[in-house]
Amino acid sequence: MQDSILIVDDEPLVCKSLSELVTREGYKAQVAYDAYEALQTIQQDRFPVVVADINMPKMNGLEFLQRTKAIFPDIAIILITGYATVESAIEAMKSGAHDYICKPFSQSEIKAAIENAFADISDNITISHAANSYTFHQDERIVTADPQMLDILDKAKLIAQTDSTVLIQGESGTGKELIARAIHRDSRRSNGPYVAFNCAALPESLIESELFGHEKGSFTGAIARRIGKFEMAHSGTILLDEVSEMAMPLQAKLLRALQQREIVRVGGTESIKLDVRIIATTNTDLSSEVDAGKFREDLFYRLCVVPLFLPPLRERKGDVPLLAQHLIQQFCKRMGIEAKALSQEAMKILEEYNWPGNVRELENTIERAVALNQEDTLSTDDLFFNTRKKLSRYMSFEIGASLRDIEKEIIIRTLEDVGGNKQRTAEVLGITSKTIRSKLRQYGYDSPSQSPDISDTESDS
Repeated sequence: MQDSILIVDDEPLVCKSLSELVTREGYKAQVAYDAYEALQTIQQDRFPVVVADINMPKMNGLEFLQRTKAIFPDIAIILITGYATVESAIEAMKSGAHDYICKPFSQSEIKAAIENAFADISDNITISHAANSYTFHQDERIVTADPQMLDILDKAKLIAQTDSTVLIQGESGTGKELIARAIHRDSRRSNGPYVAFNCAALPESLIESELFGHEKGSFTGAIARRIGKFEMAHSGTILLDEVSEMAMPLQAKLLRALQQREIVRVGGTESIKLDVRIIATTNTDLSSEVDAGKFREDLFYRLCVVPLFLPPLRERKGDVPLLAQHLIQQFCKRMGIEAKALSQEAMKILEEYNWPGNVRELENTIERAVALNQEDTLSTDDLFFNTRKKLSRYMSFEIGASLRDIEKEIIIRTLEDVGGNKQRTAEVLGITSKTIRSKLRQYGYDSPSQSPDISDTESDS
């Protein structure tokens, strides 16, 4: 695609005339009739130069420019418009447009702009790729055009040059570990090991041994010396994933390791010096956990030297089209099939959905759609979301509704929210499980066929 140009305009006649013009000049031309189609095309086939109209429906040329430059900064984008203003020209240049041309334009204007763009690309392409190592990495891409995320990536690049401890907070599925890996990859420790440890994956009795190691005979089953995760991460980075799940006694031992920069294996007496970068993640508000007495305040401040807060996907909806196109390309390649397109209707649904599972849920949705689709284009019929029954914080009832109907709705909704457990439902509502069973029989929810998920886990008191 070295001599190819992508033309983006919602007017077919303009696309045709520009295509003929650039073809006569010896370039290859490809057309996209809106910005979303253009973004998908760029993801599949890199174009060194793009000529795009500013005034397009759904996504205008300026927004298209900003999104494209955020991911592919080495692409030269020439904007054209029939409604030129000084303000739009300034904004275009600030956003990284290579040139700005007003309609009606002459062939010589377009030709000169394209020649200048190709000339500048050859000078800057090496620098651009080096500067974009976070947002476009060969193995793991952090695809974003969101100002919040771009600011986080800038901070991550700076943090990577230090050995400071980092605390990354954000909801599940927002990409916390992806950021942690990126920090390690760009650090002076990148040649050292990257060791990830999930603090919620093991029972408390095993975590200490896993983190700090143990000596032979230190406890039943310790038949040999074991090196812990901290020692494995020597000269590299250790990720303490979901650190908020760590029990208080272990928090005290982790605090000592951070303060003294040394550990002692379980059953041992020798202090082992640590040379390791520590990154912690959590999907909870750790300061609130401190206030609730569930997390040590002194450990919180040791971990939170450099805090990063990742926004949920619902707060950066503009990234959904970029991520969707990237994921489609990724899964098609992985499955060994031809790249698929995404219909405008399907894209609209993806943009309007609230994504409670964040990027991870989007990833699952796209993978499922690609795997099940047998056509060239993913449609709305291919999209299946991981819907979960969840109790809303608020319930509304029509005026005149009977108390029995209101009571029934509250009990049934609570029962669904706790997975059908009657004992837990009783605890949440402050009544006895005997009352719950009686009420459910009245509602016709007493037989297994009518409520297969309803269960008792404890006897009545």
